[in-house]
Amino acid sequence: MNDDWIRILMQLQERREPCVLLTLLADKGSVPRNSGTKMIVGREETFLTIGGGHLEFQCIAMARAMLDQQTSLPHTEHFNLGARLGQCCGGMTTVLFEPLIQPQPQIMVFGAGHVGQALVALLSTLPCHITWVDERPAMFLTAPKGVKTWQVDDPLDAVKAANPQSYFIVMTHHHPRDLELTEAILKRGDHRYLGLIGSHTKRQRFEYRLAGKGITAEQLSTLRCPVGLPDVKGKLPAEIAVAIAAEIISVYTRHTSSCWGL
Repeated sequence: MNDDWIRILMQLQERREPCVLLTLLADKGSVPRNSGTKMIVGREETFLTIGGGHLEFQCIAMARAMLDQQTSLPHTEHFNLGARLGQCCGGMTTVLFEPLIQPQPQIMVFGAGHVGQALVALLSTLPCHITWVDERPAMFLTAPKGVKTWQVDDPLDAVKAANPQSYFIVMTHHHPRDLELTEAILKRGDHRYLGLIGSHTKRQRFEYRLAGKGITAEQLSTLRCPVGLPDVKGKLPAEIAVAIAAEIISVYTRHTSSCWGL
């Protein structure tokens, strides 16, 4: 059997990209590929094929739905390759869906100041995907390996483009920008984590203004400000970064354990 799928999985693992491995388990009658045929589906790319056509199209959609929902358990689907599926083979096949690479946190950091630089440097050593956003030019002269930098005219565009269940850390150089970003993230309502750098006083001011924009008390309760584990003290950029990273780790490890029933 062709083992290209093993090489591809290793490459995706090195790039920290979650994917779903599809395997044809059984077949009956005329089918486009034999049992054991494999295909890999990532968020943006696909590798190999299970025969093309509407069967493959539907399986890709199912696999990406699993990635979006961060599904961790494998399952099988049975397909009749007839007219209803848009296939002319007329046989039957069973497909195994395996999310082999554990979904990793999608983290979006807004702000490339001293704390942002310290935080991204620390987060880049963890099993997560980081998008670093700042509207100012020349702020990303150096970025850790694997970190996606995004110099965007309007950071709100980055909020719109974020994946569901993302982790957001807002720490820009401009308080009004922090307020706009926090409002947009809260109105999306699908974040796994939202941290805002600042004091208790800043939180009170923001809560008052956000409530006036229609943000509910329940939505505001998901905002972590001051951001970071309170037991990790210090005001240096590195110390603040450690507190924030520790809080993020506590959130995603708790979520991962619940996904696996631990």
